[in-house]
Amino acid sequence: MASMILSDPSSAASVHRLSFTRFSNSLVFLRRFVGPLHVFSHTAALPRALSLHAPCSSRFITASMAAEPSAKVIDGKSVAKQIREEISAEVTKLKEAIGVVPGLAVVLVGDRKDSATYVRNKKIACESVGIKSFEVNLPNDASEQEVLKYISDFNGEPLVHGILVQLPLPSHMNEQNILNAVMIEKDVDGFHPLNIGRLAMRGREPMFVPCTPKGCIELLHRYGVDIKGKRAVVIGRSNIVGMPAALLLQCLDIGRGKMLL
Repeated sequence: MASMILSDPSSAASVHRLSFTRFSNSLVFLRRFVGPLHVFSHTAALPRALSLHAPCSSRFITASMAAEPSAKVIDGKSVAKQIREEISAEVTKLKEAIGVVPGLAVVLVGDRKDSATYVRNKKIACESVGIKSFEVNLPNDASEQEVLKYISDFNGEPLVHGILVQLPLPSHMNEQNILNAVMIEKDVDGFHPLNIGRLAMRGREPMFVPCTPKGCIELLHRYGVDIKGKRAVVIGRSNIVGMPAALLLQCLDIGRGKMLL
């Protein structure tokens, strides 16, 4: 049975890229969403380089070379383009049918360049599919109460259907209090404890699933990679990627799994 290893680079500045490498009978998830993925077919018990240097007959070397793995490239950028087109069509239908334009609000605190880049990219993504974006930029020394006030306002704003709080927050703020303040119905990051709790319980559907694990699974589904019954190892246990990725894989009936630090 093939094994699956999902790597969780939890740094906020990590590249959103997912690539696959299959060595012998193991499938290794090295990085996250958006770059090409390489899925290798079944290979011999030893890689070609090792078999050539091992003390063995020429027939074994020939057989090993003949078993050179063939690669299937899964293009994350192509899939992302397809998803954007689908969302754009859905937004247009929603607007025509009931006159509603989805709205996403993003709260950014501080002046981290990586966080500002992520927020800018989210705004561009919204504009490309017809979603209205709302943005609040607060200084690094803003109080926790200020952030909670904006979240409360967005919770009550009917034009806002989703709220994102860009992480990490400044050290003087209680991240848990702030994330818990987002209405579960608008928690599009899937970080609210009720959403995570539902994800952890079989038969309960969360309203939202954290986007990076969801993107990884969506990429596999769209390329017909069967997850059920596979073995999986999730490397990293952050609340943003590692832990929800493990829960999501369990919901999809992996055969066996474990989480590594």
